[in-house]
Amino acid sequence: MRGITPWKVAVGLTAVALAAAGCTSTPEPEAPKNDGSFIISWSEPQNPLVPAGTSETQGGVVIDALFTGLTNYAAADAKTEMANAESITSADGGTTWTVKLKPGWKWHDGTSVTAKNYVDAWNYAAYSPNGLINGTFFGDIKGYSDVVSEDPDGPDKPQVAPKPAKDKLDGLKVVDDNTFEVTLSGPSNLWPIKVGYSAFMPLPDAFFKDPAAFGQKPIGNGPFKLDSWTKNVELKVTRNDDYQGADKPKVKDVVFRVYTDDAAAYEDVKNGTIDFQQQVPSAKLVGDLYKTDFGADRSSNKPVSSSAFIAMPTWLPGYNDPKVRQAISMAIDRKLIVEKIFNNTRIPMNGWVNPNMAGYKDGSCGEFCTFDAAKAKALYDSATTKPKEISLAYNGDASHKPWVDAVCNSIATALQVTCTGKPFPTFGEFRTLVTTQKMTGMSRAGWQADYPHIENWLNPLLKTGASSNDGKFSDAAFDAKLKEADGTADLAAAEKLYQDAEAMLPALMPTIPLWHSSQQTVWSAKLATVTINTFGELDLATVTVK
Repeated sequence: MRGITPWKVAVGLTAVALAAAGCTSTPEPEAPKNDGSFIISWSEPQNPLVPAGTSETQGGVVIDALFTGLTNYAAADAKTEMANAESITSADGGTTWTVKLKPGWKWHDGTSVTAKNYVDAWNYAAYSPNGLINGTFFGDIKGYSDVVSEDPDGPDKPQVAPKPAKDKLDGLKVVDDNTFEVTLSGPSNLWPIKVGYSAFMPLPDAFFKDPAAFGQKPIGNGPFKLDSWTKNVELKVTRNDDYQGADKPKVKDVVFRVYTDDAAAYEDVKNGTIDFQQQVPSAKLVGDLYKTDFGADRSSNKPVSSSAFIAMPTWLPGYNDPKVRQAISMAIDRKLIVEKIFNNTRIPMNGWVNPNMAGYKDGSCGEFCTFDAAKAKALYDSATTKPKEISLAYNGDASHKPWVDAVCNSIATALQVTCTGKPFPTFGEFRTLVTTQKMTGMSRAGWQADYPHIENWLNPLLKTGASSNDGKFSDAAFDAKLKEADGTADLAAAEKLYQDAEAMLPALMPTIPLWHSSQQTVWSAKLATVTINTFGELDLATVTVK
C-alpha cells in the first residue's frame, strides 16, 4: 500500500553504497550530463492517476513526478518545508489555517495554479459519491460528515449509498487567487504536517470537465509532464522546463517499464536494458548476491519507513474472531523467516508503527507478535468458529512467494491446519480484489509512510471506513480514542493518545504485523547520481546520467 511518498527526505547516493551499518563514499564522478533519460522497473498502477484516488506505490511514484502540493519534507530533519505554499499559519491555536500560495505557478497546460484549484480538489475528494479512495484524509475538516454517506455495500450485496447532505466542505473558503482558509472540526497542529501527502495536491480546472479522461492523461503542476502511457507496457514522463519549484529535474525523460517478473527486471538492470530496481528479488539477498552482481557503487542497503502486514478479512466467519487472528499471529516465526528468507534484511515487528515515526513505541504488540506454537494452537483451538480456509493472497509480479510460503508453513505447523499461498498475476489485479472484498482469506499488505507521525499508521489503516483499511476492521472504542487524539492540539499530548490507541490493538488484532523493511536497491552503470529517500524511492529530480 501507500503512503505514496510525499515525504521527500533524501539520503544522497552519488556513487555511494549505503550499508546497514553506515555509508561509504567514493570520489565524485565527472560532471554528468544535464539531460538524458533512464528506465525504471515498475508495475501497472491499480487506479487512474488522480492524486486523491491513488493509495498505492506504483501510481504514487508517478503522481509525485507529475504534481507538487503545498509542502515537502526537509531532508535533514523531516520538518515541513514549503513547496507550492508560501505559508501555512493559524491565529487561533490550530483550528483555522490560512494558506498562501507562491504566485506565478503554472499547470502543464499553461493555466495558473490558484487557491480555487486546491479547494475544488479537496471538495471533490471528500465527497463520497465521487469514490476517491483517499477521501477520508479530509475527515478533520469542518463539515466532512455532511459530504459523506455510509456505504451500505457488503461483499456480496452491492447497494447504492444515500446522497450526502452537501457536496462541499464547510471548512474550505477561497479568499483570493493565492489564498484559501481551512477550518478544522477542532484544533490540530498535526494538520500542516499532513498536507504534504499527495491526497492534498491540487487539480486544474481541466480535471472537472472529464475526470475519467484526466486520470488517463493527467495535467499536473510538478517537475515532470506525462508524455505517453501504454497500458501494461510503459509510461513515460518528460521534464517540465517551466516548473517553478526548487526540485528541478536534471534529466529530460523517465520511463516506467512494466514488469510482471521481478527476477527478469533484476537481470535487465544487470545487463543495462533498464536502469533501476527499487527492491531486488529475495533470492538475490541470499549470500548478498546482489552486492556481488552490482558492487558497492551500484547498490544500496537502506532501512526505510515501510512495513509489512497481513490484512485479515474481518467480515468472514472465523477471521472475525480476535482469538483466531491472535493465534495466527503467534504461529508465525518472524525471526526465522527474516533470517532464512530475507538474510536478516528485515526487522521483526512487535507493534503497528514504524520505528522512524514520531510516537513510535517498541513492544506494543507483546506476546501476540512473539512466536509460540503451543500457545498459538491452544488459542486457535479455543475459538468457537474457525475460518473456512486459511490462505494468504499476494501479487505474483514481485518476489513474495518465498516468504508467503514460509509464513504459511509456520502457521500450518504450529496450528496443525492447512495454509496455502494464493498468487494473483499482477499488483493491480490483486489490489482490486482486496479493495472489493473478494478475497476468501488473508492477503499481504504493506504500508509506506505518508508523513512521519504515528497517526499515519493508525487512522488510514485501522479507523472504521478508512481509505486503506483492507480488512474492514471496525471497533467503536478504538475509533473514539483516535478521535480524541485527532482533536488534541498539543502534538506531544496527541502523540500519547495515539500510543494509547495502539495499546488497544493486541486485544483486537485487526492486522498481523510482520516486519519493518530494509531495502536493497540496484541500478545500472548509466546512472551517475542516485538519491534514495527515506521510503526507499528514487528521487527523480536529482538523478543524473552518464
